[in-house]
Amino acid sequence: MFGLRRKEIMGVDIGSSAVKIVQLREASDHWLVTAAGAVDISDKGLDNPGRKETNIARAVHNCMRLSGIKTRLAVCGVGGAEVVVRDFEFPVIPDEQIERAIFLEAKQVCPFNTDQIAVDYRLIANGQGRTRGYLVVATDHVVRSMVRLVNRAHLDCVMMDVDGLALINCFNELENPGTNHGTAILNIGSNNTTFAVEGDGGWPFVRNLSYAGDNIIEGIAAENEMTPDAVKAIFAGVSKEIPANIQDSFKRACDRLINEINKTVRYYAAQERSGDIRKIMVCGGFALFGELVKILDGSLPMDVKLWNPFDKMRCQVRRNHRGVLVKNIVRKSGPAMAVAAGLAMRAI
Repeated sequence: MFGLRRKEIMGVDIGSSAVKIVQLREASDHWLVTAAGAVDISDKGLDNPGRKETNIARAVHNCMRLSGIKTRLAVCGVGGAEVVVRDFEFPVIPDEQIERAIFLEAKQVCPFNTDQIAVDYRLIANGQGRTRGYLVVATDHVVRSMVRLVNRAHLDCVMMDVDGLALINCFNELENPGTNHGTAILNIGSNNTTFAVEGDGGWPFVRNLSYAGDNIIEGIAAENEMTPDAVKAIFAGVSKEIPANIQDSFKRACDRLINEINKTVRYYAAQERSGDIRKIMVCGGFALFGELVKILDGSLPMDVKLWNPFDKMRCQVRRNHRGVLVKNIVRKSGPAMAVAAGLAMRAI
C-alpha cells in the first residue's frame, strides 16, 4: 500500500458520484500538474444489477480520454467504513515475528469480519525500546471491488492507498508544515467524510465520519418538502440568490457534521501523541457546495479554510484546448481532487 518509487502513473479517485484523475511530475522543489480530469458518474439504470460498475468504468474511460493521459498504471484509494488506520506499540520483538503480531493486533482493532481482511503496516523509527508503527486494515470486499472497477476500465492498479493517508501525504508535500503544526484535513464527499491529521513524530490519525454531503442535502430537502435534485439545482444556480429558508435549513443540516467534527477533535486530543487542532483545511467535492466552509468556520473553535492543493503546484500542459481544460479543472475543482493528487504523489 505504501510508497514505492517512480514510473509514470496517475492517481485515480473513484468516489460515489464522480471520478477524479490526476497526473503529476516531481521537479526539484515543487510538483507539476501534467494532466487532470473529473467526470460525474451517471446514475442511470441503477435498478439493473451491475449497472453501477458499468457507469463507473465508463466515467473512468471518459476521464482518461478528456485528460489525455496515456499511462495505464493507476494508484487507487480506498476509504470509508470498511477501512481503518490504527497505531500499534509492542515490546521489541524479532523482525520475523512482527507481521504475525501486527495481524493479531489488526484483528483486535478492526470493527468488521476479520476472516476477510487485507492488512499492511509501517514501522515508526525512534521506538525508544519499543516496536511502534501504524497499520491499515481494509475488507477484502472494498479492495477487490476497487481492483475490479479499475480493471473494467482497462487500467492496472499498481498500488492501493488509503484516502486519509493520501491526504496527509499531499498536505506534507505541498505545505511543509513541520512538527506540531496543528492542522487537520477534512475531506467531505457525497457519502463519506474523512478527518485526517499527522500527529507528533509522523503518527497518522484517520477517522471516517458517518455524515457527509448527501446527508446534508437530504436534510435540506426533507425540511422544505423538496427532492434532493431540486436542492442541488438551487445551489447550482449562478445568478439566482438562494432563498433565506434554504440557507437556514443548510445551516441546521450541518449541525450533525459540526458535532461529529468536534467529537473527533476531542478524541484526537486525548491521544498520547496528539496536539491541539488549530486549523482545519477542507477539501472534497462537497467542500464547494454553497457556503459550507463559511458555516464550518463560524461554528467550530478553530480556523477553517478551503484547501486547494493545486494552489501550490504549477501546470505543465500544452497551450491547447486540453491544456486550458486542465487549468480550469484544477483552479475551479481543485479541492475536490485532493485525494487524487495525493495518490498521484505516490511512486513505483
